[in-house]
Amino acid sequence: MNAATSMQLFLFGIYPYICLSVLLLGSLVRFDREPYTWKSDSSQMLRAGHLRMGSNLFHYGILVVVLGHFFGFLAPHWAIDWAMDPARHQLLAMVGGGLAGVVAIIGLSILIHRRLADPRIRRNGRKWDIAVVLMLWLQLLLGLLTVPVSAQHMDGAEFELLTTYVKGIVSFRSDVAGLLLQVPWVYRLHILLGFTIFLISPFTRMVHIWSGAGTLAYLFRPYQLVRTRKRAMRP
Repeated sequence: MNAATSMQLFLFGIYPYICLSVLLLGSLVRFDREPYTWKSDSSQMLRAGHLRMGSNLFHYGILVVVLGHFFGFLAPHWAIDWAMDPARHQLLAMVGGGLAGVVAIIGLSILIHRRLADPRIRRNGRKWDIAVVLMLWLQLLLGLLTVPVSAQHMDGAEFELLTTYVKGIVSFRSDVAGLLLQVPWVYRLHILLGFTIFLISPFTRMVHIWSGAGTLAYLFRPYQLVRTRKRAMRP
């Protein structure tokens, strides 16, 4: 096994599990030891300008992007093949993900400019939090750069290769690292940066995404019973 093969095996076969393990265990430790730091540290009180527009654009866009990645790459083949072939699946991912990515990166650009251009907000921001926001912006840019690259291969074969890799990581396949040897660098860099964001999330404001996922339980909560105590009417 040469050095290039060993590096490929580590980056795409071992490194993802390191990142996912740190994400899970680090989040549990932080929730247990530092529960009061489990928040997104809103800066609305410092300056509310552009916050609502940038935040809404980013969160709505990134929500579509994340859900699209989750269902697009992890859905079993039998759940997709009956509705569309790999080529149409790839086209849907390019169009839907591309539009959502543009919305998200515009919103995030507004938030980054607001955070860095305002001295008060910049002084109150942690270095790691600023770093992870910039990493998210770069990750969105890399995702958008994959769209024109994917447009050069519309047969769906490369898209199927990527979905096989992601499913292989989830199912603990030991041979999936070699699947990415022939894919363009932009895909590999997009994957590596994505896992790196998972790696540092427990130590930054990104940890609050777990709370966002937890709010889904609100949809299935039982009805809240409210009883009022009426004052006795005087005669």
